Amino acid sequence: MGLKIRGLRNEKRFSLKMLAERSGLNINTLSLIENSKSSPSVSTLQQLAKALDVPLSAFFESEPSAKRIVFTTHDHRPGAEFSHAFMQNLGKDLKDNAVQPFIVTLKPEAGSGEQMIVHTGHEFVYCLSGKIEYIIEKESFTLIPGDSLVFEAHLPHQWTNIHHDESQLILVLYPADQHEEPGGRHFPIE
Repeated sequence: MGLKIRGLRNEKRFSLKMLAERSGLNINTLSLIENSKSSPSVSTLQQLAKALDVPLSAFFESEPSAKRIVFTTHDHRPGAEFSHAFMQNLGKDLKDNAVQPFIVTLKPEAGSGEQMIVHTGHEFVYCLSGKIEYIIEKESFTLIPGDSLVFEAHLPHQWTNIHHDESQLILVLYPADQHEEPGGRHFPIE
């Protein structure tokens, strides 16, 4: 249920804070529900359905089957907004989460936070515009348009947009564990 609610929220491009305000629910309660640590009551589901502008039945519809081929047009990219970034998923519903490709737009001075990120698999970054600094195991890499970086994601890493304007990158995650969703670890939630 939690993943379904998160998916509907992301489809609407609502932050957790926006959904809390629209539904009248506490942001911590929403976080617990989305992370399947709390089960919503029927009245809570009704509030969420109204806030998301979906029928109550939307929470109970079965997930589409995983796809072996995913075609995403430029105007139908499912996205998620974070405090300082917007992330578009280019591989939604891909079978086994074998690869997780995203286009990420970073606001000026946006960063992954002070906490280093660690997850399974590998990470590929390609700078489309702007200037992004990645720190991997205390080594700094500055990416400008056309630069790329590939590394083992278990190495502690973090990033910052060091450009005065928005920066954009292609981020491809190759998690070793198909149930892991490392994309969310890269963007602090406020």
